[in-house]
Amino acid sequence: MSRSFYGEVVAPLVSGVAHSAALVGPGSEVLEFDTARSADHDWGPRVLVFVAAGQVAEVEAKVVAGLPERFGGFPTVFGYHGQVRPGVTVTDLGSWLVGRLGFDPRAGVSLLDWLSASWQSLAEVTRGEVFHDGLPGAGLEAARQALRWYPGDVWRYVLACQWRRIAQEEPFPGRCGEVGDELGSAVVGARLAREVMRLALLLRRRYPPYAKWLGSAMARLPGSAELGTSLGAALAARTWREREAGLAAAYARLAAWQNRVALTERLDEGVRGFFDRPFRVIGGDRFAEALMASVGDPVVRGLPVVGCVDQLSDSTDLLVVPGRARAVTAAALGL
Repeated sequence: MSRSFYGEVVAPLVSGVAHSAALVGPGSEVLEFDTARSADHDWGPRVLVFVAAGQVAEVEAKVVAGLPERFGGFPTVFGYHGQVRPGVTVTDLGSWLVGRLGFDPRAGVSLLDWLSASWQSLAEVTRGEVFHDGLPGAGLEAARQALRWYPGDVWRYVLACQWRRIAQEEPFPGRCGEVGDELGSAVVGARLAREVMRLALLLRRRYPPYAKWLGSAMARLPGSAELGTSLGAALAARTWREREAGLAAAYARLAAWQNRVALTERLDEGVRGFFDRPFRVIGGDRFAEALMASVGDPVVRGLPVVGCVDQLSDSTDLLVVPGRARAVTAAALGL
């Protein structure tokens, strides 16, 4: 619908103006997670139009004045959290990128840029569809290509930090259950399931989306059905031993995925005991250490194994404000 909206309505209104047009940024339809429920707010024919900074006001006025009341049966002006706004946003590309990410990737992407940009923001910029890319010089597609995926050493680092998150708590479902705390065991098990899902996406070169779409994103990964079954068993378990069995099966499958991407030497994919305690773990630190040892860049190799901003915090109020995310990441990593 948005592609047709651009071609039939918006493109004629900006004819003669150098521009790019796309459906990118926030919105369930950008990542193809929209359902009938999505249509209850800020949903309809939408297009972002990027023009030179000095042309924004003029082009915006022309577009807004020329919009029909409806397109494809939907209004072209709709409500969003109590506000009413048109489905066409006119802005300049540099300002929009800085507002979403905290930097303009067309000027290069630094290590701090990579690690301070949230996964959701990276997905919102690199997914979606570009309808037209007519800005002079490096345009929208150049920005998206620069962010398509992490450089090799940064990818290794983020994966290592994700394995480390699993390592930090993998014996705890059993430890809680051993003292009769099945509720605590279930809570930790669910936390670990989330980390497994995020790691699965990262291993398949997908930026993990935020919480409400995480399971949907993992389910779309090729070969994820068995992983989902194992995690489902862990979450449905009534005892810690059943929970541990489901998680252990998921860990082993992730270990196999890790070996297949061949970023390190091959590691044993089997679960094992947690020292002399009766808990089954994968030993996530084995994978974290192997990944860090394979990093060639001395700056990346010297970082503390704490991770990118999504691994440092899950506060939405932090992650959606690039300045805050950047400050926290720089402080935590010493960048």
